[in-house]
Amino acid sequence: MFLLIKSYELNCIVELTSINVIQILGMLFLAVLFTQSGLDKVVDWNGNYSWLKEHFSKSIFKDIVKLLLVTITVLELIAGSLSLIGALMIIVNQSLQFAFLGVLFSSVSLLALFTGQRIAKDYAGAFSLVPYFILCLLLMYFISL
Repeated sequence: MFLLIKSYELNCIVELTSINVIQILGMLFLAVLFTQSGLDKVVDWNGNYSWLKEHFSKSIFKDIVKLLLVTITVLELIAGSLSLIGALMIIVNQSLQFAFLGVLFSSVSLLALFTGQRIAKDYAGAFSLVPYFILCLLLMYFISL
């Protein structure tokens, strides 16, 4: 049985379709996810650094944990910001460029996190990232429509 989504037109700043609503909600989800995660790393830098130093103590990353933490923090903050701007741009003028960049940076961030978890042999942690990556792939599809 197939689920049919009826296209409703919503009157906003521009007329939004059900595809636009999916795009906006997905982008807002990524905006919350990555902005909160990036800001948490900034606010609790020492706690995150200590945890990651221990987490990667027996991996090839043990000597570059600080560089990796800076890199993932920057990636997450960019992903969150672009996702928020992307959602707003869809609402304002149905422009998808920022949404695409938001999903792209979100995907790169998730791949970096996934790689780190796999190298640290935290397979459960790596597995927990899979639904977020699937969301990114689905959003890429809905943005390309």
